[in-house]
Amino acid sequence: MVRALNRLIVAMFALCLTVAQVAAFETNARAAFVMDQGTGTILLSKNADDPLPPASMSKLMTLYMAFEAVRDGRLSMEEKLPVSQHAMSYGGSTMFLDTTDKVKVTDLLRGIIVLSGNDACAVIAESLSPDGTEAGFARLMTRKARQMGMNSSTFANSNGWPAPGHRMSMRDLAILANALITEFPEFYPMFAETEFEFDGRAPGNTRNRNPLLGLGIGADGLKTGHTSEAGYGLVGSARQGNRRVIFVISGLDSARERAEVSQQIVNWSFRQFTETQVLEKGQRLGEADVWMGKDLRVPLVAASDLSILLPVLSGDDVPAEIVYHGPVEAPIAEGQELAKLILRPEGLPELRVPLVAEKSVSTGGFGVRLKTAAAVLMKQFGIGSEQAETEDAS
Repeated sequence: MVRALNRLIVAMFALCLTVAQVAAFETNARAAFVMDQGTGTILLSKNADDPLPPASMSKLMTLYMAFEAVRDGRLSMEEKLPVSQHAMSYGGSTMFLDTTDKVKVTDLLRGIIVLSGNDACAVIAESLSPDGTEAGFARLMTRKARQMGMNSSTFANSNGWPAPGHRMSMRDLAILANALITEFPEFYPMFAETEFEFDGRAPGNTRNRNPLLGLGIGADGLKTGHTSEAGYGLVGSARQGNRRVIFVISGLDSARERAEVSQQIVNWSFRQFTETQVLEKGQRLGEADVWMGKDLRVPLVAASDLSILLPVLSGDDVPAEIVYHGPVEAPIAEGQELAKLILRPEGLPELRVPLVAEKSVSTGGFGVRLKTAAAVLMKQFGIGSEQAETEDAS
């Protein structure tokens, strides 16, 4: 049997879906990526897959691996770690650690998050490295990144200190931010801390550099970054109501511009889009033709509830169609995935939603099989009803 890719245009009026193209967000950032966490909708993507110098934003990978080690029992929050000469040698943002120190893991983690401590990263890195070196930990970071689907990330150190080949993409940083938020809710509140004083050593470096904290817009993380090569960047997240937005920007010219663009992105993301439930589990949306079945057609229903992100303004109905390879050969089980509902809201990425059989369809008896075979022969000779329009599957 040769099956075809059947397309059924779905009238969406019953779903009350209206959409207008939202104005694109314009930014001077060299690269940017904005994602609605709940629906996974990408709101903005600018050079998002380019491997770029991430500066201190790459400290998030060190934090992820440290959180994982605490969760797995390989580190404890109260454990005290020694400071090597290598860790002490780092400049830039530091906790001013020296080789006489033994520092609790909890202080090191807060020192990385709030103070952006390069030395604290190196201490964590050497404690978790397979060979006790920061370079060994960096290789471990790269392997872990690949496992997480971060395919544009390569690490040369634990803290983003400028180094050849130390690169991350904005999309990868968003993947990492999402993992930190969802996998480690017990640690995530640390990213919202605005101040951390460690042993009174660095009175000039006690404040979190995230410019969005405390503005009352729901911002609660995650990490700033800056080097002369990378420019000013931020991995940020904010939650308002039931929605959370994750965004990454890089390559801006100043801390002030970073703060302004970050706040604009948060406001744009929440004010220009709204989450709307458009499907209910079991909602009937169409039918698929059945081959050699007791029934000639089987109803197609939504496999689960579906909420999508839409621009707030009203406009034309969302184009939608059902696509399946058919006719579908019996037997068919209730709940078996048979088709996809494709939604194409203007100005947003295409969505593909699985549709399943509403009921089971058993194989027809001898009479059904004889009748089906006769119908095929009649169609081959141009006899019978007009053939439904199809597109040959590749």
